[in-house]
Parts: sequence; C-alpha cells; structure tokens
Amino acid sequence: MALTSQRAAFFDVDNTLVRGSTLYFLGRGMYQRGFFTKADISRFVVANIRFRMTGTEKAEVINKFQNAATDFIGGHSVEDIKKIGEEIYDEFVSPKLWQGTCEIARSHLDKGEEVWLVTAAPQDMANIIAQRLGLTGALGSKAHIENGIYTGTLDGKLLHGVEKAIAIQELAKDHGFELKDCYSYSDSHNDIPLLQAVGHPCAINPDAVLRIRALAEGWPIHDFRRARFINRLLGPAVSRLAALATLLTPRKR
Repeated sequence: MALTSQRAAFFDVDNTLVRGSTLYFLGRGMYQRGFFTKADISRFVVANIRFRMTGTEKAEVINKFQNAATDFIGGHSVEDIKKIGEEIYDEFVSPKLWQGTCEIARSHLDKGEEVWLVTAAPQDMANIIAQRLGLTGALGSKAHIENGIYTGTLDGKLLHGVEKAIAIQELAKDHGFELKDCYSYSDSHNDIPLLQAVGHPCAINPDAVLRIRALAEGWPIHDFRRARFINRLLGPAVSRLAALATLLTPRKR
C-alpha cells in the first residue's frame, strides 16, 4: 500500500510509550526461558541502568550498553527471537503501555497522519510493538544477521541521541514528510535532537532536564505519571463520594 501522508508523528518508546525498558523486558523474558544465566542478565541490567542515566556525550557508556544489547541475542535465530518477542509483548509490554500516549498516537492516525516508533531497542522488537498497536512502522537499532542467525553485533549505529534525528530525516526524504509539520514525542533529554528535528516537539513523562528545556521552549508537556498517581490517590475517595451521592439521591416512586 502506498504511503501518501505528508505529516507524521514520531514516538520514542521506553518511558514515553511504555513504562520501563523494552530491551530489559526482552532480556527478562529470555532469561525466564533459559537463554542465559543470572550473571548475564545482571551485566545487562547494570549496562541498561547506566545507559538510561547517562548523557549522550559519554560514548564509553553507550558502547557498553550497545555491546550488552546485542551480545545477549547473538547466536539465536531470528525466528526464535521474533516468537519470544511476541510473547514478551503480551506478557510484559502490553500491560505497561501508557494509555495516554496510545491515545495521542491514535489521534494522529485518526487525522490520516503516519505514526512511527523511534527507539534504541532492536528493530524487530520495535516492529512487533508497532504492528500490535496498529501504527505505521518503527525505526530501531538493527542487529546484524547472517543465515538467519543474530551475530551479536549491530548493523550500523545504535539508534540513540542524534542518530534518531538522522533516521527520521532520512525517512522524511523517502516518504515525503515535511518535518516542520511533523510531531515528535519523548521522555528523555537524550532525545532533544529528535524533538528539535520537527516543527512540533512534545515531552511525555519528561526527565528533569527535558522538563526544563520544554518549559523554556514552550513545548507541550504530557505527564501521565502524575495523572496515574492522582487517580490512584483520588480513586477510592471519588468512589465513596459517588456511593454516598447515590444513597442520598431521592428515589423516584
């Protein structure tokens, strides 16, 4: 089917669309299925945490995460990892979706605009998420494959920081998008290049640095963490008030 939309919305995944790390969910699911040891998963978790807490200028930390992110799927078949990825989506990712972000994505689709995920997570996992949510497509980090087997290395660069901006610029050329008319969404200051690449940047569940930047630039901010906390806090009280109102309302005879 030909893609004719001239406008698109680009969404980061981890903590923007999903509460937590997609790659961590994949690693956890593979560990539960006996693909590797506790020591392996511990090394990966440490690298993941350091990556999430470190700015883009620390290439050494990014490289360590990049190696951890590809090593653990090395030697496994593409078909096996795809099957596991689909199971992990159902088990871990789907329950962790930010429904507010999903609604924003659907609103773009309803207007005839394309919606693309842009994530450092593996391309194959990003594809599964996009397909399950009915989105247009996904851009992710590409793992190198030989004869249907992951080699444990990346094919190209980790899709992180400025690489995300470069990726959507290339996609825009191929699909005829006017980036000044497009939208992008992220939770992380590491994605400021992605946000600056479009005419309508938006912060979702922003970290402290991104929140300051968004306020300074006048970018819209959506914080579903706060709404979730308020709903959890006020939910029982609202329910009690509703029940009381029902009791006090005169019944029609």
